[in-house]
Amino acid sequence: MQTAVSQHLDQLYAPYRLFTHAGPVHSLAQAAEERGQRPEQVVRSLVFRLGADSFVMVLIAGPAQIPWKPLRRYLGQSRVTTASEEELLAVTGYEIGAVAPFGLPQPMRILVDGSVLAEEEVSLGSGVRGTTVIMKTAVLLTALQQSAFSVEVVSFVA
Repeated sequence: MQTAVSQHLDQLYAPYRLFTHAGPVHSLAQAAEERGQRPEQVVRSLVFRLGADSFVMVLIAGPAQIPWKPLRRYLGQSRVTTASEEELLAVTGYEIGAVAPFGLPQPMRILVDGSVLAEEEVSLGSGVRGTTVIMKTAVLLTALQQSAFSVEVVSFVA
């Protein structure tokens, strides 16, 4: 199986493996268990709307939540909202549950929370629901730096 994400990673010669769940995934804990990982190894790709046509993606590990006030302060924005399903599809080409920072229709600013770097291996969206990309964290960072408009490592989660 090829996805937009795996095609992009192949172009970068970034090593990864695809994992497809046997059935629907209903929780972060279930996803991690089926992948043979801990929840902290599952990276969520969250997209926030900053303005009319301005978006940023934040990668965060596992069940951690992004605190709104520090996010707004870091971005220098008084108002930040989660992208709607329609906006998400328009700016990433992916639906909820399949979002990844690779294979995007246009470069996007990517913020990587330090929680992601605490793990040696992580899994993230593949562009297809129910399928994930598993890779070394060092490979993820290198591939991001080769792909994204801007990659910044930040610490929103203590």
